[in-house]
Amino acid sequence: MSETRKPWHGVIVATSLPFDDDLAVDLGAFGESVAWLAEQGLHGVAPNGSLGEYQTLTDEERDRVVETAVAHAPDGFTVMPGVGAYGAREAVRHARFAKDAGCQAVMCLPPNAYRADDRAVLEHFEQVASVGLPVTAYNNPIDTKVDLRPELLAKLHAEGFIVGVKEFSGDVRRCYEISELAPGLDLMIGTDDTVLEVGIAGAKGWVAGYPQVFPRACLALYEASVSGDLQTALPLYRELHPVLRWDSKTEFVQAIKLGQDMIGRRGGRCRPPRQPLAPETEAVVRAATQALVDAGVR
Repeated sequence: MSETRKPWHGVIVATSLPFDDDLAVDLGAFGESVAWLAEQGLHGVAPNGSLGEYQTLTDEERDRVVETAVAHAPDGFTVMPGVGAYGAREAVRHARFAKDAGCQAVMCLPPNAYRADDRAVLEHFEQVASVGLPVTAYNNPIDTKVDLRPELLAKLHAEGFIVGVKEFSGDVRRCYEISELAPGLDLMIGTDDTVLEVGIAGAKGWVAGYPQVFPRACLALYEASVSGDLQTALPLYRELHPVLRWDSKTEFVQAIKLGQDMIGRRGGRCRPPRQPLAPETEAVVRAATQALVDAGVR
């Protein structure tokens, strides 16, 4: 890993969160997972995001998850927790805890209690940035109903509120507009099934789900994509895409946790309101995952 890598660069794993039989957070299993991801050569973790089911966690649980990630992260391995919340007061509280715990950056959704306008978005990120940690924005208009459009991202960057953006809209075309309007804003791949497209568009990082299942293959795909090595990237992308596409579907948490279970890692159940995969959906995910396991993908 390069000594000059910025904390939000590279493959930052959006970690799932294991629960015990009573659906209490299993911090021991989570800490072991963080250490294992570092051993696989990945660059960091982003706990308390959507994949970490942050909406179902108490503040206390979110704090313990952050502390556990930091405690199991080796030197040079990023911990960039999500600080998503309905409003800035709550997001700032999570960002302050992350800073005090020793995190290197935070990932922040826009306010999502309602369809916030640009003024509300700017104020939200200004307050989170005031904590003093680098902030990567998380653009997920599908779930939040607030779209961090290229021109709004450029404004946020110009004001010094954000250093990068996890782009989850799925619209690769806007990646080029972002780089035109805000050349210094680091583009980060936000959907596992657009790795190649956003990688060759100039991405500096990938906030990723499926490296928890196929870490080395995903790392190889990322490195080939951002370097423009299509001869390596394209066949690997085609091979992985049947599972990567599940990262952009409603059942992404359950799908990735199933993949973890299938390779002998700890996935397990989700907290309500997420339900187990429907049998027909599970069959599709299981078949796609098993095909890669049988092919020796790791």
